[in-house]
Amino acid sequence: MARADQHDEVELNYLLEGTLTYLMGGRRVSVPAQRLVVFWAVVPHQIVEFESESPYYVVTIPFAWFLKWSVPSRLRTQILHCEMVTELVPREPARERLMFEQWMRDVEDESLAPAAALEIQARLLRMASDFTDAPSFAEIGRPIQYESQDKAEQMACHISSSYEERLTIPQIAARVDLHPDYAATLFKKTFGTTIVNFITRHRIAHAQRLLLSTDDQIISVAADSGFDSLSRFNRAFKQMTGLTPREYRRTRR
Repeated sequence: MARADQHDEVELNYLLEGTLTYLMGGRRVSVPAQRLVVFWAVVPHQIVEFESESPYYVVTIPFAWFLKWSVPSRLRTQILHCEMVTELVPREPARERLMFEQWMRDVEDESLAPAAALEIQARLLRMASDFTDAPSFAEIGRPIQYESQDKAEQMACHISSSYEERLTIPQIAARVDLHPDYAATLFKKTFGTTIVNFITRHRIAHAQRLLLSTDDQIISVAADSGFDSLSRFNRAFKQMTGLTPREYRRTRR
């Protein structure tokens, strides 16, 4: 992926073989083959490696549907806190492949799309039934080893793990031993967005999670997300989501 993706949906990934590696939340996270992986895609995520001769399957679920599906709290809470979770025991890959391909056909048919939605819900419930003390990828993913990454990725990882703090372009550039102007140019060329916008997207995603999963006052959400003023937070949130923070909490919750 040339740049990080972000969308307000719950995403399911399933690989038949090989590995898929995301850059997400300051970590490189490898998705294994033949195990269903689920995460909330509101967090910026970017595929940086893909090793397989076969395609992989992706399902995206409107976040409001996911909340209404009454997924058991153990799984739901980890997803709300933006952890990538995987089931412990792999299921029969041939059966999984047929299931995903059936869903792909069904969503094209207005009369069968509701059946696909029900089956996806059932698949999540079965995953949750096996999900007791399974570690999340957020817990087992290895921290970034900066020496093995290029400069742009080092900057992205630093931002992903520090966006709640006060960050400046000179500070980020100094961390990777680059001149601020060159660092900004390199980042834009690599990820297709500016450093400032990348920081803001992380902060807004964090605010979205807090608005939906807590009763914190909006001024507290702004501060906890890394904004130094309520007016700046409101303006950035409306620009990126089309809603004010209050409207987002009321309509999405």
